Amino acid sequence: MKQLLKKEGIIHPSLYRETHALYHATMEALEGVTRGSVQLGSVLRTVGLRFSVVKGKPYNEGAEGDWIAVALYGTIGAPVKGAEHEAFGLGINHI
Repeated sequence: MKQLLKKEGIIHPSLYRETHALYHATMEALEGVTRGSVQLGSVLRTVGLRFSVVKGKPYNEGAEGDWIAVALYGTIGAPVKGAEHEAFGLGINHI
């Protein structure tokens, strides 16, 4: 995901703060999807997620700086077809 965001110009490839903010926003979004326990590979779950990332200045005053948001939406559940449920996670972090 990080390489795609660099290629699309959402995060600057040489600015560590942008990559770090993306990491924290992603982890926060994953906590929402997994209900606080970010475990996907170590437990038997099926997960199908779509993601969206936006960056911008949410305040009128430009000096407030940029923020980045990560949204995840999809299904998660036991490894039994049809036993999944919808889940959503949102993470927002300042840069």
